[in-house]
Order: sequence, then structure tokens, then C-alpha cells
Amino acid sequence: MAAKKEVILITGASGRIGFRAAERFVEEYNIVGFDVFLTGHLPGIDLIGVDMASEESLDEGLKQLLDRYGNKIASVIHLAAYYNFSGGGWHNYQRITVEGTEKLFKGLRKYNFEVGQFIFSSTMLVHEPCLPGQKIDENSPVIPKWNYPKSKVLTEDLIHRMQGDIPTVIMRISGVYDDRCHSIPLSNQIQRIYENQLEAHVFAGDVSHGASFLHMDDLVEALWLTVQKRKQLPHELVLMIGEPETYSYDMLQKTIAKNINGIDWKTWSLPKPIAKIGAWCQDRLPFFKKTFIKPWMIELADDHYELDISRAKKVLNWQPKHKVIDSIPVWIEQLKAEPLAWYDENKLKPSEKVARGES
Repeated sequence: MAAKKEVILITGASGRIGFRAAERFVEEYNIVGFDVFLTGHLPGIDLIGVDMASEESLDEGLKQLLDRYGNKIASVIHLAAYYNFSGGGWHNYQRITVEGTEKLFKGLRKYNFEVGQFIFSSTMLVHEPCLPGQKIDENSPVIPKWNYPKSKVLTEDLIHRMQGDIPTVIMRISGVYDDRCHSIPLSNQIQRIYENQLEAHVFAGDVSHGASFLHMDDLVEALWLTVQKRKQLPHELVLMIGEPETYSYDMLQKTIAKNINGIDWKTWSLPKPIAKIGAWCQDRLPFFKKTFIKPWMIELADDHYELDISRAKKVLNWQPKHKVIDSIPVWIEQLKAEPLAWYDENKLKPSEKVARGES
């Protein structure tokens, strides 16, 4: 008789990361997915509609999980959170990310679930930026600079206070991309160069600075190893999860441009006061074309994130197999072959020229 499959609960299961994680785990585990958006379908996954901001909705979801699978959960992979690259009001971060996690812990206790592990997806952005050549590790200063990482810091602290006998893993993850890009900053950077926008030639910061990225497959592998090794890990663990090599903004610019039109791209640093005025005008005045870059982003333009992933290498035997710089030629090839399809997939609004099919 085959052994009964253990249960994994994935919150945010309809999201990009949640769906890919479910695909990876479904053959070996019973996957229960919580999500407010019941989109996508994967055979073998029990997807339950749950609003993390609602105690009643979460309570009902946990009752369904208990009735169908019992009270033992091998691992909770908690991905559900609020995220808005345009800034976003604090209210949604508070009620979904912070209070939603609190409600989840209380619900697990209420129904006496035995949880073998609780994984929380945090962000490298909780840390104070560093200088090129320096490295950020798990013990580096935690100084969140905007609402998204601030909500993650508060949630990390909440998990620390509420975990009790539940082993926890906090993953501080870098910017995720995949084989079709699906990275908001990178896809917008590619669009600016592809359309030869004015903003593509200037940058409101030091062009020698950059940020770590992470391929989706490498993230899913880190999650897989974390679950598989859960009985060997410390009771409380924090991990930096990202590519250890950070490419400067200028290097990304040059690589993108080289693959689009074969030229050496020049990017000029723009003084922050001028950049803020320009971003404000484009964001607020009706006769300016709307742009991805918002005034609040200008202050963050110099931030540099370069990661030390030695702890993840040691405890998980994990390291990324991909490099973001190697994915750029693939994305540009896709973009050139089907511009509108690539724009649509990355949720970009094409210029009139691109919409008409003109290169």
C-alpha cells in the first residue's frame, strides 16, 4: 500500500511563484492552495478561495483543509502578500501582509494543526543597501525604505513572536524573473530602450549600481530543498536567496541595447532634483506621457544590493543555476519575434509605433 502523501499549504497559490511551486511539489505532496483569485488550473491541486485579509474567509479555508486532509501539514509556504510597484497605500500592506499572516497563525492554532515548517517569502529590500563590492548577508542592517519591505519586516517580527513550536524559514528573496521576463523593472527597462524613449538615455542615480535578481526555477528549487530538508534545519532560519553576482544598471542597459540594435548604449546620470521634477510632471500633468518611473523611486535609484548566499549554500546545498545577464538575449529574441505578445505578457502598454507593428 502506497504511503499517504503529506500535505503542503501554499498561500498565494494562483500567483506566479505559487503556481510554479505547486507544479514542483504536486507529484510528491498533496497541495492545498489558498488564493483570493482562483485563476489557473493544475491537476492535483486543491485550490480554495481565501481572502487573507478576512478572518471569516481564512477560517473557512482552514476548516476545509482540516476536513479533507486532517490536521498535519508538512510545510506552509506563505507567499500571499500585497505588492504595488507604484507605491501603494499602507492600509493594504497592513491588512493583507501583516495582519493576514497573524490571522493565519491564529487559525492554525485554533484548529490544532501540526505544522512541520512555516516558510515566509520576504525580500532582500528589508536590508540597508550596500556599496558595489560589498555583500549583504542575513545579519546585515535591516532598514526598509518603502512600504513593501517595511511590511515584510513587520511580518518577520510577527512570525518570530508567534511561531512557538513551529519551525520557520524566512527567505529574503531578490527580484524574480523567468524565461519570459515577467520582471516589472527589467521589462520596463527593455521597453524604454526598444522604443528609444528619452528616459532610456538617463538614470537618476549611479549607473555603476544595481540589484540582485533570481530566476524562478532557482527560487522554486530553493523552496523544494527547504521543504525536503525541513527536519534537519534550525528551528528558526533566515536565508538570503538570490544570484550572488550583481550587474550594474549600465551593464544591463548595454546588454539590452546590444541585443536590440547592436549599438553601444550610453546612459547619463541625471541630478536627482531634475529627475524628480521630470517624473512628477509625467506622473501628474495630463499633456505628458505617463511613465513607469515615479517620483518616489528617484530616492532609491542609487540603492545597490549584492548578496552573500553562503548560508543557503551551506544549509540547503543550493545556489542559482541561472544568471540574469544570460536571459536578456532570450527575451529580446522573443520581443523581436512577437512584440505585442511580449508586451501583453509583461503587462506593458506599447507605443503607437509598436502597436502599428513598426520596428
